Amino acid sequence: MAYTSEVIKQATAQLERRRALHQMEQHRLRAQLYDQIPELHQIDRQLRTTMLSLAAAAFDYGTDPTERVAQLRERNQQLQQRRRQLLIEAEHDPDCLDDKPMCPDCEDRGWIGANMCHCLRELCAAEQIASLSSLLDLGEQSFETFSLDWYSSEYDGTLGMSPRENMSLVFRMCQNYAQKFGKFMVQNLFLTGQPGLGKTFLSACIARVVSEHGFSVVYDTAVHIFSQFEDEKFGRGEGADVAVQRYLTCDLLILDDLGSELASQMTQSSLYTLINTRLMGDKHTVISSNLSMEDIRRRYQPMIASRLEGEYRELTFVGQDIRVLRKNQR
Repeated sequence: MAYTSEVIKQATAQLERRRALHQMEQHRLRAQLYDQIPELHQIDRQLRTTMLSLAAAAFDYGTDPTERVAQLRERNQQLQQRRRQLLIEAEHDPDCLDDKPMCPDCEDRGWIGANMCHCLRELCAAEQIASLSSLLDLGEQSFETFSLDWYSSEYDGTLGMSPRENMSLVFRMCQNYAQKFGKFMVQNLFLTGQPGLGKTFLSACIARVVSEHGFSVVYDTAVHIFSQFEDEKFGRGEGADVAVQRYLTCDLLILDDLGSELASQMTQSSLYTLINTRLMGDKHTVISSNLSMEDIRRRYQPMIASRLEGEYRELTFVGQDIRVLRKNQR
């Protein structure tokens, strides 16, 4: 799961802030309880003293420390028992003053050896969703809020079914693709249809679910993606090489509005590199476009059209422009 360095950096900073706040809360609670229960403060001082005495007794080579160690341990247990009793009487968790990390698995470091801990991975997913939200409206866009009511239930002879039935199939395919990401029978999707039919909405739904499952997701428009490829090739633009690497290696790339870019040899080359590299690397891609697959064959080189036709599941969006329908209902 190749999270970008920026996502990891932001998530790590968030983990540091959480750890600092947790420590501040522990200090505040300890000061409050020491003020309310002076005996508690005395017990904690005595516990520190007995721990030091235990260490000294264990390394006292001149005498047999067994009896002394046993006495200190018994005293330590008595103090701990009284401490627990005081905290319970004050209606607090008996362990509330123990300096426990929020995540016992990594002790709030975010990593277990060379592996990212689940706590940092969850923060990375949240950070990624936040970054996607600046590009896609992930606020209300989810599979649960998608409505088929905007699509006609009248039979369409060309489709062999109604637009609503067709979109029901499209919806289920997108939902399964997201929920079973990486294990689904389909690796790549090509969403095609006129503007305003829900392509971007369902792309956002897919992005949300895949991100929540801990995979790296990159969303961008065709125009911007190809401009980054061009900047990277000619050494223009700060960070273009990093952006191109993200496009090529992320777990899921959502390429929006293919066909809106200016047709040129450069865009043809960039698109082929993008599609072919991701296929070779077993990476998943969702492409949305106003172009049909027939339009793709006319606009792009045969080797591009062949890969899109052979390696992508085409999902056709049909119906009336939902934006217009909503406007007319106001």
